Amino acid sequence: MRKNIVLVLFSCITFSGIAQNIAGNWTGTLKVQSAQLKLIFHIHKTESGYTATMDSPDQGAFGLPASKVTFTEPTVLIEAANLGISYTGELKGDLITGTFQQGGQKFNVDLSRSEDTVQEKIKRPQEPSEPYPYYTEEVTFQNAKEGINLSGTLSLPKKEGVFPVVVLISGSGPQNRDEEMLGHKPFLVLSDYLVKNGIGVLRYDDRGVGKSGGIFKTATSADFAVDAASAVEYLKTRKEINKAKIGLIGHSEGGLIAPIVATETKGVSFIVLLAGPGLQGDQVLLTQQELIARAGGKSDAEIQKNRILNEKAFEIVKKYTDPEALKTQLTAYITETSKNDPDKPENVSLQDYVNAQVSKVSSPWMVSFLRYNPGPVLEKVKCPVLALNGEKDLQVAPKENLEAIKKSLAKGGNKKVTIKELPHLNHLFQESTTGLPTEYGKIEQTISPVALQEITKWLTLQVK
Repeated sequence: MRKNIVLVLFSCITFSGIAQNIAGNWTGTLKVQSAQLKLIFHIHKTESGYTATMDSPDQGAFGLPASKVTFTEPTVLIEAANLGISYTGELKGDLITGTFQQGGQKFNVDLSRSEDTVQEKIKRPQEPSEPYPYYTEEVTFQNAKEGINLSGTLSLPKKEGVFPVVVLISGSGPQNRDEEMLGHKPFLVLSDYLVKNGIGVLRYDDRGVGKSGGIFKTATSADFAVDAASAVEYLKTRKEINKAKIGLIGHSEGGLIAPIVATETKGVSFIVLLAGPGLQGDQVLLTQQELIARAGGKSDAEIQKNRILNEKAFEIVKKYTDPEALKTQLTAYITETSKNDPDKPENVSLQDYVNAQVSKVSSPWMVSFLRYNPGPVLEKVKCPVLALNGEKDLQVAPKENLEAIKKSLAKGGNKKVTIKELPHLNHLFQESTTGLPTEYGKIEQTISPVALQEITKWLTLQVK
C-alpha cells in the first residue's frame, strides 16, 4: 500500500555548474507531522561535476543515491522522478534553503554544512551476492496492449531444463524488480530462496521504473495487472518453463493484482497473496491510518477525529465520478477542514497545502484504489491460493483482510485455499517489535525465514 512515511530514496546525483564548490556533508531535518527525520547529503566533486549519496539515519537508510541534480548558481534542483520526489534550494554560503516535495506535499528543508561524515554500511545479511549458484538472464517483454516494454530478471535453477516459475508482483509505489526500499531488496531475497529450492522466478521493474518503459504516475492497479499478465504471456514463449506450472506471488497491492490476472489470463496455476487486501480500498486505508496512529502513540480522540475526516473525503471520492466535480468537492471540503490543521507544514500557504492534498486524494491510482472491492474478483479465482499476513502488519490489517479473502474465495466455491497469520511479522514480513513503517529500515532482516519457508513449502506442493 502507499507508504505513510516519506521514503527519501535517491539514486546517483550529478551536478552541473561549478561556480561554487558544494562538495561536503550537508545536514537537514524533514518534519513530517509529528516526526522529525534527519537527512545527510554526502556530496563529492568529480571531473564532470558532483556526485552524492544520502543518509536517513532515523529510517535506518544509508548511502542512498539520486537520479538527477542540476546546479545553476544559486539554485540547486534534486529530482528522483520515479519516486515523485524533488528538492529545490538556494545556495547561500554554507546554507541551502529549500523545499522538499513528494506526492504533492511540500516541506521546508534547509541544509547546512556539517561534520557528519559516517556513511554507515547497511546490514542486510540475507541479501545474496553474485555469482549466484543458478542461471539468471536479463529479459525484456512487451505489454502489447499498451506498447510498453518491461524489463526484468528471469532466474532458473539451471540454464537447461524445464522448470515451474512464479512471477513476482510488487506493492504500491514505484518499485524496481527487487521491490527495493530503505536498503532492503525483498524480491531479490525471495527470488534467491525460491530458485535455490527449484522454482524459477521472473521479477521486473514497474512501468516507468528502472529499465522499463511507460509512465508510472498515471497508472492504476488495473494497468499494473495488464503488465503482470504480459509477464505470464512471455513465460509461455520460453522453452525452459513448464507451462502447466506458472504462478503469481503478489505483495501488498500485488496481492490485489494477482487475483485479477488469475481470472483474466489463461495459464495461471496458483497464486500467493502476501499481505494482500481483501477489503475495499477505503476500508483498508482507514484501518491502516488508525493502526499506525495508535501504534505511534496518538490518543483515541485524535484517531477518531482523523478517521471521520478521512471517511468524508473517501465518500466524496466514491460519490463523484466526474474528475472535475471530484476536485471541486474535495477542494471545498479539504479547505474547510485544513484551516486549523496542525499537520500543515510551517510557511506553506493554505492554498498550496490544500492543492497538495487534493492532488494526492484525486490521483488516478488513489481514486481507483479507494473504489475497488477485491471481493467479486476473488470469488472468481478457481486456482489454489495461499494468503499470508503478518500479525503486526499495520498497513494491511491481518485479521480483517485475511477473513475477507477467505470469505470471498469460499463464496466462489474455491476449496484449495490456505490462510495463515504469521506471529510477530510486519507488512514486509520482517520480525518486528511495533510493526510501524519507521522500523522497516532499521531491521537487518529482509524477510523472516518462517515466511520464506511457508511460501516455499506450499509452492513445492503446487508444482509437483
